Amino acid sequence: MTTIQVNKEHDEIFPDNWKKCIGTGRLGLALQQEYLDHLKTVQEDIGFSYIRGHGLLYDDIGIYREIEVDGEKKPFYNFTYVDRIFDAFLELGLKPFIEIGFMPKLLASDDQTIFAWEGNVTPPNDYHKWEDLIQAVTEHFIERYGREEVLTWPFEIWNEPNLVNFWKDADKEEYFRLYQVTARAIKSVHGDIQVGGPAICGGSDEWITDFLTFCNNENVPVDFVSRHAYTSRPPHKVTADHYYQELTEPDKMLREFKDVRQMIMDTDFSDLPFHITEYNTSYSPINPVHDTTLNAAYLAKILSEGGDHVDSFSYWTFSDVFEESDVPKAQFHGGFGLMGLGKVRKPTYHLFAFFNRLGSRLLYRDDQVIVTEKEDGSMVLIVWNLVMEKGEEFNRPLDIHLPLGEGKYFVSSHSISEKYANPWKVWQQMGRPRFPSQNQVETLKQSAIPLFESVQHNVTGEDLSLDLTLTKNEVKLIEIVVVNDETETYLGLDDSLIDSY
Repeated sequence: MTTIQVNKEHDEIFPDNWKKCIGTGRLGLALQQEYLDHLKTVQEDIGFSYIRGHGLLYDDIGIYREIEVDGEKKPFYNFTYVDRIFDAFLELGLKPFIEIGFMPKLLASDDQTIFAWEGNVTPPNDYHKWEDLIQAVTEHFIERYGREEVLTWPFEIWNEPNLVNFWKDADKEEYFRLYQVTARAIKSVHGDIQVGGPAICGGSDEWITDFLTFCNNENVPVDFVSRHAYTSRPPHKVTADHYYQELTEPDKMLREFKDVRQMIMDTDFSDLPFHITEYNTSYSPINPVHDTTLNAAYLAKILSEGGDHVDSFSYWTFSDVFEESDVPKAQFHGGFGLMGLGKVRKPTYHLFAFFNRLGSRLLYRDDQVIVTEKEDGSMVLIVWNLVMEKGEEFNRPLDIHLPLGEGKYFVSSHSISEKYANPWKVWQQMGRPRFPSQNQVETLKQSAIPLFESVQHNVTGEDLSLDLTLTKNEVKLIEIVVVNDETETYLGLDDSLIDSY
């Protein structure tokens, strides 16, 4: 039994950096109805501030085209689809966190691509045309959405250029050239637009120091630093349908946040904001861990503590409407999404929804508990029991003492666990239907509802004591409010006259 004593002398602000940004599959997917349905629900339950995804300049959005005029081919910039996409985001309360990429085919210097949808990852064949394109896109955004709005949008240049899959030969010097031309093109439109990078994945953090040194030496603008974070080890089995990896402990990701923040502070750009523009457990969109309750329990500590070190960290991604490994081949396929196909909420979805219920005043926090207070004096806490070992018997007892004082309190809880709000398990019990019927999808949606429990506590001393037992990978949201008892206002009330009561 672990005993925790909470007191109100501990008074800090709990930052909401965990919900500043959310990731998405390529932007062109926003033209699909199911994508927008998922995003609307996510915004209602969680309410992110920004959204970031690949493919702004990919050919399915069609911004860059060439037309023939008097026998000469000239660029034509088409904003029909990107306007529709950004309009939809803004209507849902989401600002774009712009990612500049990938290369339009007509501007590409080679044919190297990534993903099933073939995003081109090569430098431009003409940097002057590229510069003109970036200026035109930036000017259009200001013309359509207004200067003050666009000045709140970060512009991140490229994605993971330290990997040969995402940038031809992982050529650092060529990336620096791309960054320089792109950043200056954006700034030529308006000098206060935020530009940054290098958007690398972990394992090559020397890129960050080299990038900032380059910007300093060459007087290249930089307004923020970005990086990605995943905690999965190399795969130990890969099949046509699945990608299996072991996970390191959550502390590894938090150490990376902290260490890279320190790297930035040790440069001439010590005050720059630091954004994690992608993070998750596995970096593969076909790893079943994403569908599990383990994924939620694992990330609880990341959401609880990550904001201490970074200005934002963007979960990758909000929806399983996602096509990097082609169109999803099954209802559950290891997709990154908080929400599965058919609008089935996955366990990690509820983790984020739980955190959205927390108060802004932090009273207590450790490896398995966060306790907060809202402005109205009510308390909200989240407890979790991460178990990365195989087996069944990993219950964890907790005794939490909360400083509430005498009175009646309504205590309610919502829980996800291996048993509750685990649609992946229910899908297994169904026989893993690749393309479930409408009735089966409805069953999965019902199975995804967290367990609700409530009780009224009459506190006669100074503390309310909560005796909890968490099961394997359980995550529990607990809300405590003062009871305003109006029972005596009901004349003649007598529950004993009801049969069975």
